[in-house]
Amino acid sequence: MIRKPSLALVIGSLLFGMVFALLPLPFAVGPARPYLLALLVAYWVMEAPNHVGLGVAFVTGLFADLVLGTPLGEQALRLVVLAFLIQRFRARLRFFPLWQQAASIGLLLLNDRVIVAALHFVLGLPQAPWTAWLAPLVGLILWPWQYVLLDRLRQRSRDR
Repeated sequence: MIRKPSLALVIGSLLFGMVFALLPLPFAVGPARPYLLALLVAYWVMEAPNHVGLGVAFVTGLFADLVLGTPLGEQALRLVVLAFLIQRFRARLRFFPLWQQAASIGLLLLNDRVIVAALHFVLGLPQAPWTAWLAPLVGLILWPWQYVLLDRLRQRSRDR
């Protein structure tokens, strides 16, 4: 049985992901910023698939496009592709040990970088610097910490 997550926790975590994307980072590490919004959508699609799915990913992506100033639909496409792949392989991913989940999420984030590079190529936009290809590695490292933190927050909100 899948319990409905707290709406405030889902929306709050996704808003936190957008605020994180807006925070200025030093020039040298800015492009390697992890795609935290994708990590959060991945968690919610994996842990609450009946309540957070492709529609939430699409709306979150459109909102992120507006907030971040990216071409309309870019973030939406990225998050929908990620959510679709997680939905497709959810049964396997949920039962992987946390390190295997992290490796799988890292590969999905690498796929996301390929999508961004292809979109920018097709649209004639400048490509991200090479350090942007480190972002999936950072996301891979952050996944276990984020997963445990959100699980504890979700458990705490259920207990109330």
